[in-house]
Amino acid sequence: MAKILIVEDDAAVSGLIEDYCKREHHAVEAVASGIEASERLKLFHYDLIILDWQLPDLSGIEVCRIYRHSGGTAAILMLTGKASIIDKESGFEAGADDYLTKPFQFRELVARVKASLRRPRTLIPGVFTVAHIALDTSSHEVTKNGEKIDLLPKEFALLELFLRNPNQVFSLEALLDRVWSSESDTTPEAVRTCLLRLRRKLDVPGGQSIISTLYGVGYRLDQPPEPHN
Repeated sequence: MAKILIVEDDAAVSGLIEDYCKREHHAVEAVASGIEASERLKLFHYDLIILDWQLPDLSGIEVCRIYRHSGGTAAILMLTGKASIIDKESGFEAGADDYLTKPFQFRELVARVKASLRRPRTLIPGVFTVAHIALDTSSHEVTKNGEKIDLLPKEFALLELFLRNPNQVFSLEALLDRVWSSESDTTPEAVRTCLLRLRRKLDVPGGQSIISTLYGVGYRLDQPPEPHN
């Protein structure tokens, strides 16, 4: 699962992209304004930004440039009707990772989104394992000691986040930012409840939880070190 921000003032195009991303189990937000996009990018974490060049206020190029200058590292896929080499160079110089010219075939957009999410930040296996748990991102399945278990979407997203970032501590606020929509009215207490449900489904009775609590700090999935030969 990735957290994606769509910045597009054409409601039909935005809705089409949003529907696809949600079908792929991503957390998606959509805005139609460059200024609103810049404000969100200051406050929230995203894995991919699908960014229209021509916006009614602040252009996509400016949004991209401001974001990169502030240290933003999310992948940026630029959408635009500008097709010249000079325009493309301007987009890449501003910090875009990829460029798709309008009008485009939806299949090409799908391919570009998948490629963007596979770049260095996510060049890691599609199957993650720790102890008795395995998560397959392609089939969207989780197994416990080889038996399939059913997770709710947010439970799956939390587990995937922990597995992609073993031994990293996440506060409740960080989990809320990474997994839930920025528009959500979810509270930290709801995140705790989701974590509790997830642990009940994952853990072996009488055993230690694979998700550790660091009181007053946050939560961490401990990945055992590789055995030495």
